[in-house]
Amino acid sequence: MSTAERTWSGPSAPERLALLRQATSIAIVGASDKPSRASYFVATYLLSSTRYKVYFVNPVVKEILGQPTYASLADLPESPDIVDVFRKHDDLPGVLEEAVAAGARTLWLQLGSWHEGVAADAEAAGLNVVMDRCVKIEHARFHGGLHLAGFDTGVISSKRQVLS
Repeated sequence: MSTAERTWSGPSAPERLALLRQATSIAIVGASDKPSRASYFVATYLLSSTRYKVYFVNPVVKEILGQPTYASLADLPESPDIVDVFRKHDDLPGVLEEAVAAGARTLWLQLGSWHEGVAADAEAAGLNVVMDRCVKIEHARFHGGLHLAGFDTGVISSKRQVLS
């Protein structure tokens, strides 16, 4: 979908920061155990660099990064604050239904994921909605960990680092 066809307007940067600050748990729907997948990279970051309780939802894999996986949002031991979705476009309405039933507070669609109908339905059900944004990038941006490679080097400089 091109940018011109987008009519939904998401939360501002301060509103996204508030959503991340208020959250204590994140469920990653469509989490993968493959290191080449974006969801794996996000999961690694969330586990190592945040205070969130992270849940992985994948009905096929038994564990990811040493953590158990859950077949669905309904199987989680608590209602997740944020449901971070790595699923294809046509699966999003079903994920929304699960998120509402599980008592989630925010539906977060990853980079490249945009579904106006799901956003409208989620808001009508009382959920916050973020689309086409990465939880890892947003968290790092707000917490000083954003770097060209995606990691905080601890060095503040206007010059590009030369890695030896």
